[in-house]
Amino acid sequence: MLPVAGVQLATAAAGICYCDRTDIALIELSAGSTCSAIFTQNAFCAAPVTVAKEHIAQATPAYLLINAGNANAGTGKTGLDNANACCELIAAEMGCKAEQVLPFSTGVIGENLPVDKIKTVIPDLKLDLNPHHWQAAANAIMTTDTVPKGVSCQVSIANQVVTITGIAKGVGMIRPDMATMLAYITTDAKIEKPLLDQCLVNAANVSFNRITVDGDTSTNDACVLAATGQSNVVISELNVNDFQQALNKVAELLAKALVRDGEGATKLITIKVSGAENSRESDRVAYTVAHSPLVKTAFFASDPNWGRILAAVGRTGVKDLDVNKLEIYLNDVCIVEKGGRSATYTEESGQQVMQQTEITVDIRMNRGAASSTIWTCDFSYDYVKINAEYRS
Repeated sequence: MLPVAGVQLATAAAGICYCDRTDIALIELSAGSTCSAIFTQNAFCAAPVTVAKEHIAQATPAYLLINAGNANAGTGKTGLDNANACCELIAAEMGCKAEQVLPFSTGVIGENLPVDKIKTVIPDLKLDLNPHHWQAAANAIMTTDTVPKGVSCQVSIANQVVTITGIAKGVGMIRPDMATMLAYITTDAKIEKPLLDQCLVNAANVSFNRITVDGDTSTNDACVLAATGQSNVVISELNVNDFQQALNKVAELLAKALVRDGEGATKLITIKVSGAENSRESDRVAYTVAHSPLVKTAFFASDPNWGRILAAVGRTGVKDLDVNKLEIYLNDVCIVEKGGRSATYTEESGQQVMQQTEITVDIRMNRGAASSTIWTCDFSYDYVKINAEYRS
């Protein structure tokens, strides 16, 4: 991952839940940066989400503090006090206001955050700050992730190079209504906050809001986009399209990495729906197929049980759906047409597709112009095992 001018990162092992790894990350943003964030729509949002919302409305963030192993969710007033206490500790050490610190947590819900453990390592975080510590930060924020997730992209704007680097975590309890469980993207471009807000929402809507592992939305979801301005490249309405495309690319790669590493996942599944009457309809069809346990387990087994996909589409409640117009493909293999199994389909061709690790389900409704694409994964034995033993 490429360093971003104006961004430094640090990590530490506080022993919050894990005894053999780092579990705290601190991201420092240079003076003059702008910052945007979007958060979970879960009504039972975690204490750090509440505090981060308050702080970003009051001041420009200078530090992002992330802990793994404890979600600080479902913890009431104590949780809010603990999140605020962590912000105050960072502010005292770094010489800023507490409102300039945004807290983020991920891990077990319902446990009080061990503030004393975090307090102990804050001096270490200050000493560890370095622009090259992206990989270390990606490792520190993981919970049930099996690999760290990070992406960099450079784009030429006004004949100058702009860098975008981001990290993310989250492989379970994933069906975001805003972003993913945790994601942090930074750039050295200079962007005023209203336009930065727009860029983040646009990027999330084509990436993090297009993924699902299990249909659950976390209490702690958060996505941050920060622009330091250190490259002196100004992004305005005149050149924002080039920047937006690069940002979308980073966000999409991070989102796909989350699904590819979904808890117990063995396959990345793209669900494409086209020819719907409107986007609400195409979304409904795509998510119904993606969330079907029968469909997801068939993919895990590499079983071309196309009837499960057909049944999922049929139960979406689409008004006046003409099944005789519907076409369904696995990659380029037509499995359904004219109300039943395609005349060209063979079990062997379906089996060949299902054995691949990346598969596209292409559903053509042929009743309108709207389309949707989302990414999901299969359900394996390990998904049940990981979540059954999560607190063990």
